[in-house]
Amino acid sequence: MEQDLSRRTFLATAASASRVIGANDRVRLGIIGTGGRGSYLMGAANKAGGIGWVAVCDAWDQRRQRAKKLAGEVPDYGDYRRLLERKDIDAVIVASWDNTHAKLTIDACRAGKDVYVEKPMTSVAEQGPPMVRTVHETKRIVQVGTQQRSMAHFIEAKQRFIDSGLIGKVHMVRTVWNANSGYLTPVPPGMEKKPEGLDWEACLGSLPKIPWDPKRYFNRFAYFDLATGGQTGGLFVHWVDVVHWYLGLHRAKSAVSLGGIYQYNDGRDTADNINAIVDYEEGLNVSFEATISDMIPKQAADIVFMGTGGRLSIVRGGYRFIPAGKGAAEITSPGSPEEAHMANWLDCVRTRKKPNCDVIEGHYSAMACHLLNLAYKRQTRVAWRKEWDV
Repeated sequence: MEQDLSRRTFLATAASASRVIGANDRVRLGIIGTGGRGSYLMGAANKAGGIGWVAVCDAWDQRRQRAKKLAGEVPDYGDYRRLLERKDIDAVIVASWDNTHAKLTIDACRAGKDVYVEKPMTSVAEQGPPMVRTVHETKRIVQVGTQQRSMAHFIEAKQRFIDSGLIGKVHMVRTVWNANSGYLTPVPPGMEKKPEGLDWEACLGSLPKIPWDPKRYFNRFAYFDLATGGQTGGLFVHWVDVVHWYLGLHRAKSAVSLGGIYQYNDGRDTADNINAIVDYEEGLNVSFEATISDMIPKQAADIVFMGTGGRLSIVRGGYRFIPAGKGAAEITSPGSPEEAHMANWLDCVRTRKKPNCDVIEGHYSAMACHLLNLAYKRQTRVAWRKEWDV
């Protein structure tokens, strides 16, 4: 499964696959990874319109068949390379596990496809620079799935409070994401034995081969190698990406992290409770808190920008700005649809404009998570290394 197509094959495929897409043309799509998130993204693409499905790919045949309810009766593949070989696909959605994001994106770019890749863009720090180079060399449009960058109320809040200067100087941002049930996904009954139509080795990708483990398949977010540190790569990446975007940040200075497996000693190796801090040369600390001990969803997540001119609290459900002036009225707004991120990517595929979260932004947001993961594993402060610059 993981045997690479030759570079010659990929370049030949890219040359034959390239075409100019007009503003009104339908974008011909394929998808790699049609589980829960992949299916959601397929629905978002269908809602955006102006697309046509050409093929779907997943390591499990049952998921491929379910994906056809969204894509229609198109060819399906268990081997992603067969999908990338097709000359009638303009762009692909990569919604596989974190451990395969970088390789699939690089291979897709070399095959002449534009890419929407789920966050985090990389699963380890070393994957970022070569991925960025490949995207630039191939001139592909790559959107990373931190969808807040395209949500209307996030854009509005940035313009209204950050860009205007109303919030003043910001030296501390607190991010919180507790009670996320995705880190406690149970194994469905009857899955102790691997389904015949599921390619477990394809799921593992380049990781060491191990016997079928239903816990790792269904609750992969609990494992470092499959999900980029668990709650850091799955949750903090969204919030720190907003901080980078709002404050014009990229390169973190260092990170510290404490936590552990305090409640769910069920085979996982990522923390079920974690507190961490990333600091920046620009004079800013960004903290992250996550627990799955408290599973009360109310007020479980937040990004709080603490400024000299006011405090901005913002999540997908809306924002609240509290001005610093005594007696000043609070400003609030409801949330907005997150499907706009997919629509932005499809528009950029047609126009060749820069997407809202390109490969550079995706790299540095993922790197904040990698720093936290290294600090957690080593139980020490971890500093930025020059080889991570892009």
